[in-house]
Amino acid sequence: QVQLAESGGGLVQAGGSLRLSCAASGRTFSSIAMGWFRQAPGKEREFVAAISRLGGGTVYADSVKGRFTISRDSAKRTVYLQMNSLQPEDTAVYYCAGAPWATVRLSDYDYWGQGTQVTVSS
Repeated sequence: QVQLAESGGGLVQAGGSLRLSCAASGRTFSSIAMGWFRQAPGKEREFVAAISRLGGGTVYADSVKGRFTISRDSAKRTVYLQMNSLQPEDTAVYYCAGAPWATVRLSDYDYWGQGTQVTVSS
């Protein structure tokens, strides 16, 4: 089992930045790939970014490519999502998740955090 806890959400103006963190406990951190998803009110949860087990590979949704960066620190058992040039359409609850491999498919993820709210004002 893996327990995930997100932090770092908040309110930011358009064009601003936030860094989300997700701390993992339980199973060996390096044995799972990590991803970020988001869910806006009235919309389905969607893929944002993922990083491989050892951090050598990343994948991004087209909507965030070039603005968001996913990274992981094995010593701290933490995965990060650096979000720059935020726009109102980025407003959502952001979730971190764990999977056997870095994948864009929500159904491949076995472990989920509780989410952290990100609100971008115009």
